[in-house]
Amino acid sequence: MKKDSEKKESPSETEKSAEVESDNTPKASNRRMVVILVLILLVLAGGGLWYYSSKTGQGITDIIPITGDSPTKAYKRLFAAVKSKNTESIKAQMTKKSIDFAGMASQRNNTPIEKVFENGFTATTFSETLPTIRDERIKDNMGAVEVWNTKESKWEDLPFILEDGAWKLAVGDLFAGTFVSPGRGRDSLEKEAANALDPNRGMIPAPAPNSNVNNTQPQIIKPKPMPSVK
Repeated sequence: MKKDSEKKESPSETEKSAEVESDNTPKASNRRMVVILVLILLVLAGGGLWYYSSKTGQGITDIIPITGDSPTKAYKRLFAAVKSKNTESIKAQMTKKSIDFAGMASQRNNTPIEKVFENGFTATTFSETLPTIRDERIKDNMGAVEVWNTKESKWEDLPFILEDGAWKLAVGDLFAGTFVSPGRGRDSLEKEAANALDPNRGMIPAPAPNSNVNNTQPQIIKPKPMPSVK
């Protein structure tokens, strides 16, 4: 009789399984909730990007870099392309408007397109080694970096735009007036501060102001016209 009562008191395998499932139910429910919340956030983020791109006319790759790119990395690519003397590689680092600008310069000056792209539209590439790059600024899809011009011992503030998922030199956009500076450069601010601290000494010239580019004034290398053939 004692054995029979012990059998009745011990829970069956079915009851044990039911208890385990009951214990795991809250955990499974929490996991499902987390998955649902993540999906909702992804949908909202995607919808927000779509709305922004539809309002601004920019594609998703013009808002977020595909490979974690930056204006600093873009300049390094441009410098390497110039040193390789490969015109197509140099063009790949330019925005569409910059390429159009080069085409117009080539036709207007009767200069081969290879000559137009030769220095990448900046005197900073005259340096034999990669020059110092500093003060990277980004606002939306506009960016800028200061690059040391070793030939003239001064800083150039170069404009970049995020286009097709990569940062590219935006000289053409600068001339078209469509580039908006992400903020004044360090060189300009330092000169302004130096003038304010010592107004009695000669004024240190700052880059010329521009309503569209906010003092972003790189030294653009313009090709000379080819001599006419008689």
